[in-house]
Amino acid sequence: MKFSVCVGSACHVKGSYNVLLTLRQLVEEYSLHDQVEVAQMFCDGECVEEVKVRIDDQETVSLTGAGTRDFFFEKCGHLIEQQ
Repeated sequence: MKFSVCVGSACHVKGSYNVLLTLRQLVEEYSLHDQVEVAQMFCDGECVEEVKVRIDDQETVSLTGAGTRDFFFEKCGHLIEQQ
């Protein structure tokens, strides 16, 4: 699974680095390095309300820093349970 976090100007102002760091910390905390990649991407012109995160180059979601943990557990909870 790959999460690509937009770090373009608009998303940067909305807190993209907090989202990026939180996702990376959670991957580290749950030792999911071999199953989950967290990457940066630049603006592709498809801005959303909050920080844009693309999942596996398909689905796009809009995240706030406060909602990042819930998002991670929603998408990766099954991987954590398998350990």
